[in-house]
Amino acid sequence: MKDLTPNGIALRISLVVAISITLLVFALEYLMSTVNYPLIALVFPVTFLASYTGFRIAVERFIYKKIKVIHRTIHSLKLKKGEEQKEFSLNQIQAEVEDWAQLNKEEIDRLKGLESYRREFVGNVSHELKTPIFNIQGYLLTLLEGGLEDPNINVKYLVKANKGVDRMISLIEGLDEISKLESGTIELNIQKIDLKELIKEVLSSLEMSAKTNNITLKFVEEPTKALWVMADYQGVNQVLVNLIVNAIKYGKENGETLVRLHNLHDNILVEVADNGQGVAEKHLSRLFERFYRTDKNRGRDSGGTGLGLSIVKHIIEAHNQTINVRSTEGIGSTFSFTLKKA
Repeated sequence: MKDLTPNGIALRISLVVAISITLLVFALEYLMSTVNYPLIALVFPVTFLASYTGFRIAVERFIYKKIKVIHRTIHSLKLKKGEEQKEFSLNQIQAEVEDWAQLNKEEIDRLKGLESYRREFVGNVSHELKTPIFNIQGYLLTLLEGGLEDPNINVKYLVKANKGVDRMISLIEGLDEISKLESGTIELNIQKIDLKELIKEVLSSLEMSAKTNNITLKFVEEPTKALWVMADYQGVNQVLVNLIVNAIKYGKENGETLVRLHNLHDNILVEVADNGQGVAEKHLSRLFERFYRTDKNRGRDSGGTGLGLSIVKHIIEAHNQTINVRSTEGIGSTFSFTLKKA
């Protein structure tokens, strides 16, 4: 029974009632051997009209009217301004109620996820700022309580306090940059740049850091002289620096960091790979979240803000491109992103 309206419901019930009464009258007449065919012919339309009128009023007044209130409440949210509600059926009501329930469940789940993320984010910001603030407070209290007159510690503690300030500034600047990238207030300067030349510049600037960590930097080039892409120079530079610094920082002793390029149809795929300690699979889906650390102390001890990969992801997505990671514990990690060919 599809698309039942009050008319449809009353019609079906009335047909059943009229046919049943007509057959009953015919059976009684037949048993009494006095079959009155004109009377039987009159029974059907009379009972049909009477039952149709009664059932139509009953359905409209006692059942459909109450259902209509529910339907109006749900359906009114979908109506455009000036649009009137049309006649509806029970099947339509069922479908719309199911859709409404599913949408509300999804919205509730989404809001719960956002609330959980908000609590975690606030907790992370508080924790990240609390560490340098407490350190700075400790250094300043020591200096105020007499350390300022001690030449052995005054300059050293002031330098440490300044590093704490620098760390807080980095955190705030990182959060501000992510906020601007998310809101679209930062306009990228998309231009034609030589990607190979940019990679060489970044590797050259990080060469001393790599040597300090006994890491070898390698650029696996294609034979072509230049490889042009349409991108924001500073943004891509920041992405490369962040990924390569991470590869150096978390690489193994005497390991290597490779930068590879792959020529795709419309894009260039850039890969930054290391043979370091790698990341467990359970962490991969959250690596690009703000402040997320696979080891809660490792990044903080090495001076990281926990915002680098999140900034990288936002920069690449601002180019309408994608970034991915694959990693195996004990073997290494590979971060890859695409850029549009010039």
